[in-house]
Amino acid sequence: MTGWRPQFEAALAKLAMVSSEMDRQGLRPPVLVGGGAVELYTQGAVNTGDFDLVTSLQPEFEAVLAGHGFVRPTGPGLATRGWIHPELALGFEVVGSRLLDGLADHEMVRIIEIGEQGAIAVIAVEDLVADRMGQFASGSAPEMRDQALALFGLSRGLDLAYMERRIREETAQSYGVQDLENTA
Repeated sequence: MTGWRPQFEAALAKLAMVSSEMDRQGLRPPVLVGGGAVELYTQGAVNTGDFDLVTSLQPEFEAVLAGHGFVRPTGPGLATRGWIHPELALGFEVVGSRLLDGLADHEMVRIIEIGEQGAIAVIAVEDLVADRMGQFASGSAPEMRDQALALFGLSRGLDLAYMERRIREETAQSYGVQDLENTA
């Protein structure tokens, strides 16, 4: 792997090992979403502080994390939803059991090889753009438009019909692909 900051590469490698272990156990590995997926697809143009993951097998996933040296932070003032590893600068957190609350097509998930460690499942760029546009449209995160534009501008071979539908769903029909094309 090259192009990403060392902390991100280390976290990707660890996620690939955990995902491979789940696969060996006959369990569907988690899907990387959120800022981790944005950093992956933008080759580090956007950085994240953690890996948000979606899995319907949270207890099984967390057991595999523990087996790979991850621990939950404990103590006053510490968030206990996520997991940390002593060798990693990024935490891992399960943020849901269904990809974008069931709106994303799981068939669109990309499988990406991460060196010798194995592969990881990553949310489709199209769904990630739609999610970012939805956050932008809500008014709660105006900076997400820039992430959507970065993803759109750096990606090739996108399913524009699917992305149009997903952006419309996420933005209550307020935005579509044309809004990205006019700005990119």
